[in-house]
Amino acid sequence: MDTYHDLISQTFDFPSQGFTVENNELQFHDIDLMALIEKHGTPLRLTYLPKISSQIQRAKEWFAQGIKNIDYKGSYSYAYCTKASHFSFVVEEALKNNVHIETSSWFDTSIIRAMHAKGKLSKDTYIICNGFKRAEYRHEISSLINEGFVNCMPILDHLGEFDFYHEHVREKCKMGIRVASDEEPRFQFYTSRLGVRYADVIPLYQERIKEDPRFELTMLHYFINTGIKDTSYYWSELSRFVHKYCELRKVCPTLTTIDIGGGLPIQTSIQPEYDYPYMIQEVLRTIQRICREQGVPEPDIFTEFGIFTVGESGAILYSILDEKLQNDKELWYMIDGSFITNLPDTWALNQRFIMLAVNGWEKNYRRTQLGGLTCDSQDYYNAEKHIYQVFLPERKEADKKPLYVGFFHTGAYQESLSGYGGIKHCLIPAPKHVILDRAEDGTLTDRVFADEQKPETMMKILGYQE
Repeated sequence: MDTYHDLISQTFDFPSQGFTVENNELQFHDIDLMALIEKHGTPLRLTYLPKISSQIQRAKEWFAQGIKNIDYKGSYSYAYCTKASHFSFVVEEALKNNVHIETSSWFDTSIIRAMHAKGKLSKDTYIICNGFKRAEYRHEISSLINEGFVNCMPILDHLGEFDFYHEHVREKCKMGIRVASDEEPRFQFYTSRLGVRYADVIPLYQERIKEDPRFELTMLHYFINTGIKDTSYYWSELSRFVHKYCELRKVCPTLTTIDIGGGLPIQTSIQPEYDYPYMIQEVLRTIQRICREQGVPEPDIFTEFGIFTVGESGAILYSILDEKLQNDKELWYMIDGSFITNLPDTWALNQRFIMLAVNGWEKNYRRTQLGGLTCDSQDYYNAEKHIYQVFLPERKEADKKPLYVGFFHTGAYQESLSGYGGIKHCLIPAPKHVILDRAEDGTLTDRVFADEQKPETMMKILGYQE
């Protein structure tokens, strides 16, 4: 018999990191998913906090090993960019690992102050303030600097931004410049809208920053949307950026650091597909080679990993409510949620997550399509990354339990993009959200962060109730 277990085992190198099967039920990081479903129901969003710390430590170890292997002279620092997930439990877990913070909104500064008040973040923590900044954001950055956050660092995104800090910052201030990278060739425009043009970087330093004793230009920053990937585009942009660092370093002795924004990819298939140590060592080697050719010191390196930090900690579980055969070939499994409202990247970016059945691994499998509850024709999921179609266990009327499916590594951006606690398409409620952790003895703990959204909250938001 060709079971669902047979299919997965023969298609992929399975079991794989984080995924095993016991008694024909899926385990995620040794978590009994069926037990969670029986306790909390579906749809159910999960955040597994230990994975956040393990991802940070893995990246730190890879960089440390790469630095040792090639005798790289600079240091490495890990920053978490909060936009991937602003939730307090995520930020607090990240901060346990001696990381720094990258911000993108003036509301982030409220998070900084809250974490400092709780003793989770010190005034020595680097706060890398990115983005095109409204007046409120620039004001909050200036306030943090004046309050003694000595490593709060505005990253200049355009030529006029410096004027605000020149007028409002009273304390000594470290500063960075973001350079505008070129986008991928297939992108709809050539150069990123964010950052300062390459040609304007040195004049900005020499004509504005250099003459003000309060400010030290210490960081050159860039960001690549694709993240760190082994493509000619990535290596070309990295080399171009490092050459600009070398050019600027020759006239700016305070420049000691580069920020290579655009993070490491996460696992979007149960088949491992990315050689992290190799890529990190090659990044370090490229920086080292160019700096030695140009006769400048190798810079300290910051990275801002958001998706990599939190993405693999997340999952969302659904029940299959029923099935519909719409023609001779197209069988639909209808879930008790929505892809558009719960996993918006599947709809907006055609993002593929790891999708696996939670139970029924002993059953025959069949090709199917997953349909969401909204009335939108785009609310579906019908292709996995490597097999370009979806296979799941068969459902039978005699089954005592529903069939459950899980989407994994969904921890980054999905809650913020779908509008947590707000109004969803067709008023599909936000699912219950449960936080998972491990006690000191390894016992799994779970707590409800948010119950499934209730009609009363929607009615109040919509103005039907006071």
